[in-house]
Amino acid sequence: MITLCLHGAESTGKSVLAERLGYPWVPEYGRTYCEEHGTDLTMADLLAIAEGQAEENRKAMAARPPVLLLDTDQLMTAAWAQMLFGDVPPALLAYPKADHYLLFAPDVPWRDDGTRFFGTDDRRARFAALAEEMLVRAEVPFARIGGSWQEREAQVRLAISALARTL
Repeated sequence: MITLCLHGAESTGKSVLAERLGYPWVPEYGRTYCEEHGTDLTMADLLAIAEGQAEENRKAMAARPPVLLLDTDQLMTAAWAQMLFGDVPPALLAYPKADHYLLFAPDVPWRDDGTRFFGTDDRRARFAALAEEMLVRAEVPFARIGGSWQEREAQVRLAISALARTL
């Protein structure tokens, strides 16, 4: 089984692609959490989101599909913690990591869906940089995804095919 985590700033196509690629995938728990609890987040909320995501990931991994897409994981929650509170609790970096990460560039239009925070160019760029910083900090393998919506999908499909050949 290979786990592939889609990673990056808000509104870069991760969830849309995860759903349409045809592979088993784990949705973003933080979206559900924010829809239920609101977006006035505390660090305790981020830790709860991280644990909720971990639980969803564990459930999906139990089925042992050949390829499992994770819409996000705790490294993205770590980027949120750094962006919102200027600190990353060690617990967020201690969770199991995906086998590979795809880092989505913020080079497509930002869309407000009611749960997103960082729509200005400068804040979006900062958040994207923090997302990449967490991957580097965790020393996980990653590839960059960018361009048009069609280019993104083609790049992700190519990455999945390459990873699947390693099974």
